Amino acid sequence: MYAVVGCTDCANMWLLSNPGESKTATCPRCGRRNQTKKLRRFFESEDRDAARQARSALLAKKHGDSEAFADVAHVSELGQQVEDAGIDDREYLEGAGLDADEVFEAGAKAKHGQNSASGSTDRLTIVREVIRDSDRPTEDEIVAAAGERGVPEERARDLLDKLRRRGEVSESRGRHRLL
Repeated sequence: MYAVVGCTDCANMWLLSNPGESKTATCPRCGRRNQTKKLRRFFESEDRDAARQARSALLAKKHGDSEAFADVAHVSELGQQVEDAGIDDREYLEGAGLDADEVFEAGAKAKHGQNSASGSTDRLTIVREVIRDSDRPTEDEIVAAAGERGVPEERARDLLDKLRRRGEVSESRGRHRLL
């Protein structure tokens, strides 16, 4: 289930996945934490693309661009058009004189949290791993386990909040899980 919701402070609209699972949701623009039940729901759907399209239409209407929006393809089609446009990453990198395979390998290492110099795992990855390896841990349990792996307490709390804002982590009744 996806819902297009609006912030009670800044009126930003964003997609909220599984809106009934979490008590709170944090606005990606202003950072305000809202109670999910108090957020205004403009649209709900099981289909993510339908929710994205509805959000786009609502934003166009809000800004007085409904006519221009009507001439634009569906959001999912726009994504494909962007993919098809221009040159691909390999062409771009090789055109810039870089070895594309080395760049892709470095990117893969960075994505998996490997610090290429030391082979150590970054703090954000540690917090993700703690959540993944635990059975719906509380914030204090996450902070304690991350602390055992070298992440300072305040930094672990900040990273957990960042993961919630990004929509990578869901919180329900004080328990967390990766999405």
